[in-house]
Amino acid sequence: MTSYEEVYAYLERRVDALKTDKSGDERSTLAEVFDAQTLMTIYDFMTSGVIEHIGFPISTGKEGNVFYAEDPDGEPMALKIFRTSTSTFKRINKYIEGDPRFGDIKGNRRKLIYAWTRKEYSNLNRYWDAGIPVPEPFAFKKNCLIMEYIGDENSPAPQLKNCVLEEPDETYDEVISFAIDGFRDARLVHGDLSEYNVLMFEGEPVLIDCGQAVTSDHFNAKEFLRRDIENVNRFFKNRGADIISVDVIMEEALSKDSDDE
Repeated sequence: MTSYEEVYAYLERRVDALKTDKSGDERSTLAEVFDAQTLMTIYDFMTSGVIEHIGFPISTGKEGNVFYAEDPDGEPMALKIFRTSTSTFKRINKYIEGDPRFGDIKGNRRKLIYAWTRKEYSNLNRYWDAGIPVPEPFAFKKNCLIMEYIGDENSPAPQLKNCVLEEPDETYDEVISFAIDGFRDARLVHGDLSEYNVLMFEGEPVLIDCGQAVTSDHFNAKEFLRRDIENVNRFFKNRGADIISVDVIMEEALSKDSDDE
């Protein structure tokens, strides 16, 4: 069994390596992401046989960073680490409030970030169980989430915004179904659906960054749903797709919701 000192020393070396050749702001962000408590959480994942290796950064988001990782068998995974900063706390609070799954969350900033991590894990499970293409969630603890890596051995899958679409109409239909089927089958509204939160992997879109998704009975659910549809329509209209009006899509989502009732 690897000792605590060996694992912790490895983590510190790994973080130092990630900081190499970074700008001052990037190094500051990494130092914020890999605070002492987060390193302890990763240590727990490593000693329990969940994570064996942490590799390159995949992305930097508004709430956290995603890193390539591997399990003890060398299989790729994605490790998402949510920052515990005040700015993150202020941004996510509106998506926690009013969610009946997290009505008991009150207290300090770190406790809310931990709830947010649990929320993204729960949302990914709901989307996954509903058959909506998202990274499969594997485990979470405190502010760390482990999920399926979307990409190949050379690089992570690109964001939709960076892709040339051979069949924009077909991709549009698939992405707009994330809003409709998400509302109907997963009982969720993503709340931040756009070309930034969809990856393209092997020609198919994959929905990501689901932490802010709220349940369909949330008091802002319909407002968030309309905003998601408007974002998707705006992007695909600029890519030459034949889009459907927001009202028609809203009606379809809500009528399917009524049929289920």
